[in-house]
Amino acid sequence: MKITTIYILHNQGLYATISQNIQKVIIMFAKFEIKDIENFSNNLQELIDTHQDKIKELINNPSDKYEDILMPLQDMDEELSLFFTPLSHINSVMNSKESQKAYEEALPILSEFHSKISQNRELFEKISSIKYSDEESAKVVSNDIKEFKLSGIDLPKEKQKELEEISLELSKLSNEFSQNLLNATNEYELIITDAKDVEGMPKNDIESAKEIRDGKVVYRFTLQIPSYLAYMTYGINREYRKELAKAYSTRAPQNAKVIDKILLLKDKKAKILGFENYAELSLQRKDAPSQERVIEFLNTLLDSARDYAKDELDELKSFAKELDGIEDIESYDVAYYSEKLKKVKFDFDDSITKVYFEQEKVLNGMLDVVSELFDIEFKLTDIDSWHQCVKIYDIYENGSLSGRIYFDLEAREEKRGGAWMNDYETRFIDSNSQTHLPSAFVVCNFSPATNSTPSLLRHDDVVTLFHEMGHALHHLLSRCNQRSISGINGVAWDVVEFPSQFLENFAYEGAILKKFAYHYESKEPISDELLLKIKESKNFQAALGILRQVEFSLFDFMLHQKLYQGDEVQNLLDSIQEKTALIKPPAYNRFQHGFAHIFAGGYSAGYYSYKWAEVLSADAFFECLDTQVGFDKEKAKGYKKYILSNGGKEDMNVLYKKWLHRDADVKSLLKLYELI
Repeated sequence: MKITTIYILHNQGLYATISQNIQKVIIMFAKFEIKDIENFSNNLQELIDTHQDKIKELINNPSDKYEDILMPLQDMDEELSLFFTPLSHINSVMNSKESQKAYEEALPILSEFHSKISQNRELFEKISSIKYSDEESAKVVSNDIKEFKLSGIDLPKEKQKELEEISLELSKLSNEFSQNLLNATNEYELIITDAKDVEGMPKNDIESAKEIRDGKVVYRFTLQIPSYLAYMTYGINREYRKELAKAYSTRAPQNAKVIDKILLLKDKKAKILGFENYAELSLQRKDAPSQERVIEFLNTLLDSARDYAKDELDELKSFAKELDGIEDIESYDVAYYSEKLKKVKFDFDDSITKVYFEQEKVLNGMLDVVSELFDIEFKLTDIDSWHQCVKIYDIYENGSLSGRIYFDLEAREEKRGGAWMNDYETRFIDSNSQTHLPSAFVVCNFSPATNSTPSLLRHDDVVTLFHEMGHALHHLLSRCNQRSISGINGVAWDVVEFPSQFLENFAYEGAILKKFAYHYESKEPISDELLLKIKESKNFQAALGILRQVEFSLFDFMLHQKLYQGDEVQNLLDSIQEKTALIKPPAYNRFQHGFAHIFAGGYSAGYYSYKWAEVLSADAFFECLDTQVGFDKEKAKGYKKYILSNGGKEDMNVLYKKWLHRDADVKSLLKLYELI
């Protein structure tokens, strides 16, 4: 029989049948919009009330079939996500008083709903009795039962109530931390009046900073990452670098109290649930088997990198002394002299390569690479979004529409710092047998275009874009039918970075960069000599970088192994830095006040995930690498089939063994950084 595929608009009902045909119904993408931001919380409450009524109906449904109970529950998960995600996304990329107000009002409503669901005994018992007949359904039921238990389903009512209050307060504190940081970032500016203090900086960075004030040309630098890094890397005036660094590392001092509250509540939550500490609770949803194994892993990396890092720093100190007579190099000198040293060692720095990485060409080139690697196609589509710089592509596989991706790549004051991927819609089959297509947002903070130059990227920016695209592909190429394990859903947090780190490694390969690296003015392709220098300089000061990541990871993990409050937080960081920081940070440094990954993101007691997952990504990279063309297409097909397509269907170590018939080797990570 002929299979007829019908595409329908999201939320548009279609119940027509086609005589003598098998009908496959595809739900098209939801329109990105917030219909009524002023009444968002009221509309959210109405939706949740509707869901509560549906859940009661499901509990009372005599059926114990998976498709009658859990599939409708997953439909509701998607509906709620589609309603709330636009607001949370807008609050991050187009932050305003209106979005802040709506978001803050919505958080307690959402938190209360999730708490009630996770502590609904009747629902737990209903799901525990579900009959399932396939691997995906079994995984969903298993995950749901585990989440109920980790949410306190077996606790007395008063303890459940306490957990509910803790979850609500933590969501508020996380938002407060993030908003404090964004406000502090936007409040600061450094105005430079003497053009001599910006001499030697890349042309586009100077253009981005240049302003006319009171009829005079000045240069404005801020704490937004493109601006901040520009002066810290190329700014000739040491006092200005010191001033910028101090402003950056002392942002949002009010977050000290927020941190204390977050740590207290997380410790209390863990103990209520019967765990020794929050780190132990966190590992229940991770791949790492124990707290001891995490600390051992991080200390192994520290020991492997420390001597190499000392040599790297000694080289930098000697260089700074010889060049400028710097006797005691400080943390605010490192980026500046490192860039100069890299130029001397490799006859190369970011200003040389930046002119070859025009944002538009890099994006299009990366999409071409991904298309070839995974047999998909991207087509630019013209639909409304939240900002004029956003580019939206529909994804096709085997000629059929299969997903959508949004790119929002340029920095602006209304956008929080950093780079991330945010899943929007998820690929799954709903309770009406209709297939939903996935979509995702890739967000970065690259330097915007100026009147005289397009947006130009540092090579690090290119790597960042590949990294976030790796996350997006993990979500977009999933072929799981059950929503709660499709895409990035259900994937252990400490392996979720695997696909992103895997793809970013290819951003150093000449065969890949050649596809899009052309001078933005002359249109000349990047030379083989320069490509070689990018590759050779990849591990420049890599050991210092590893020490920094181990420092973050140890601080985060140990911070959640017992309760720290007030000065104890800084004291812990100081004790860790005695082993990891070869340059003692200034006494005023309060890095933790801006550590949004763990206090406003999902990485608390999980920052080690970056390195843990990097064992997988490094091992997979060497397996798929072809130095002539960039990648081995046959191996890439296997990576797509076993890793990307399966989402959270099975544990990542199981999927990895199915792909390569072996475990990932930690030596691959050391090889990647040339430490063996």
